[in-house]
Amino acid sequence: MAQPRSAPFIALVAGEDSGDQLGADLIDALRRRYPGARFAGIGGARMLTRGFESWHDIRELSVMGFAEVVRHLPRLLRLRKTLVGRLLAERPDVVVGIDAPDFNLGVERRLKQAGLATVHYVSPSVWAWREKRAEKIGHSADRVLCLFPMEPPIYARHGVDARFVGHPLADRFPMVSDRAAARDALGLPHATPVLAVLPGSRPSEIERVGAIFIDAARRIATERPDVRIVVPSANERVHARLNELLAGFPGTPPQLVDGRAHEAMLAADAVLLASGTATLEAMLAKRPMVVGYRVSPTSYRIAKALRMLKTDVYSLPNILARACGLGQQRLVPEFMQDDCTAERLAGATLDLLADSERRGAMVAAFEYLHQQLRGGLDGRAADHAADAIAGMLADRGLPAATDAH
Repeated sequence: MAQPRSAPFIALVAGEDSGDQLGADLIDALRRRYPGARFAGIGGARMLTRGFESWHDIRELSVMGFAEVVRHLPRLLRLRKTLVGRLLAERPDVVVGIDAPDFNLGVERRLKQAGLATVHYVSPSVWAWREKRAEKIGHSADRVLCLFPMEPPIYARHGVDARFVGHPLADRFPMVSDRAAARDALGLPHATPVLAVLPGSRPSEIERVGAIFIDAARRIATERPDVRIVVPSANERVHARLNELLAGFPGTPPQLVDGRAHEAMLAADAVLLASGTATLEAMLAKRPMVVGYRVSPTSYRIAKALRMLKTDVYSLPNILARACGLGQQRLVPEFMQDDCTAERLAGATLDLLADSERRGAMVAAFEYLHQQLRGGLDGRAADHAADAIAGMLADRGLPAATDAH
């Protein structure tokens, strides 16, 4: 018979760079509670610096969209089988799937059926994609850790234990951001209007919408030559493609910067960006925005055919505004799929730049939503997530966690 552990073995399975950051923060918080804990599974560079044992490369899970998942499905199924086998053999005290629901929920389901404790950290978008998914997620996860306050009540309707732990990004942004410091860092003048243009961080996103966003920026520059435009690039490949798209730009060319998306947002009076987590970051930076996006045509057709999407708003600021009682009207202009054209993006952005009253109303709403994402919680999101996991470990008879507060 195996001897009980003096400190827990906590398995983490993270997908994508954002999952690596969540995992690293969670390890830090759990380590304060369990100094001798072992952490292993799948993680990235940040998690490795915390002493995490990564059994597979995190990039193996970085797959987006229906079409992309289908193409990589055989490899992902082999990886899942290998990972499940090792976890069943080593039997950690708890397994935490961090985001990557298409992969992690299947892993968690197998492990939960085998009697292991399972947690899913970052609820899938049950408010947008078939609420009944919440019940199925409960078949995989003993506890769901939610980043948005509207999510636990949905799970409660289906008898699933879900906890709002706060959004990590809400911890990283102050309520009032320093625009002047960001402009100094990027070498931008203080008195000139600045527009940040963020067409996406992945090469696939740039191929779908990069030309549309840069064309919109051209139209804006033609109408408003006084506006300075900053375009962050996430990596060398994206930088090279954006540089090609910017060739022949009229007047003062946009300032193309490596990385520094956060600073570009903070420096801006308004942001034109692709839908995704970046919209949440712009909201927390309190920067008025216009949002556009296109998914792959195959993914879009599948979603439409299966009637999977249950909302008529897509960007996180608009979704949160409705969920938090700010009304049914779109808080920020958004243009999706066929509506995402250079003409519409440019027109909406020019209107926003010309309307200081509307920008002020957006900022006030963003401040309110920032408070809601903190939920009145005292402490950081990673600490609340660690507390929820420590509670499960205590229920299973492990030694009590050290008081980390």
